[in-house]
Amino acid sequence: MKVEELQKATRSNAETRDAYPQLLLDNQLCFPLYAASRAVTRRYTPLLRKLNLTYTQYITMLALWEQDGVTVNELGQRLYLDSGTMTPLLKKLESQGLVARARDAEDERRVIVRLTDTGRALREQASEIPMAFVDCLNLGQGDTRTLKRLLEKVLADLG
Repeated sequence: MKVEELQKATRSNAETRDAYPQLLLDNQLCFPLYAASRAVTRRYTPLLRKLNLTYTQYITMLALWEQDGVTVNELGQRLYLDSGTMTPLLKKLESQGLVARARDAEDERRVIVRLTDTGRALREQASEIPMAFVDCLNLGQGDTRTLKRLLEKVLADLG
């Protein structure tokens, strides 16, 4: 590239930044949310390796440890996951012997997900993971509570 072309491109970039500041990546709220979500998932990966779970499988197990015997639809709503994600996710957990799926006797269109004994027992192994993650954040308790409250508000407003 010639010097003149490089100077023209630099001027054009500066003019674009000045004319459209609302489109600068650094001015976006969505980007740090996206990047933080990816970073959180990456940080959980080594913690979950000993459980042989992915992050999505882990949050599914958290929801089932909290309330066992729920429909696939209820579980998907709780986790903000669509049915196209839930079906392969639950098949994998079922193949690992952690959950069992069965048609609802009252309404065969509904599928109920229940923990197996192995799935319930995994809760003990998982009990240290939340604190291990919080420790890596280097946030005080107040900041952690504030961040959680704000993210819950975002979810409520957008969900």
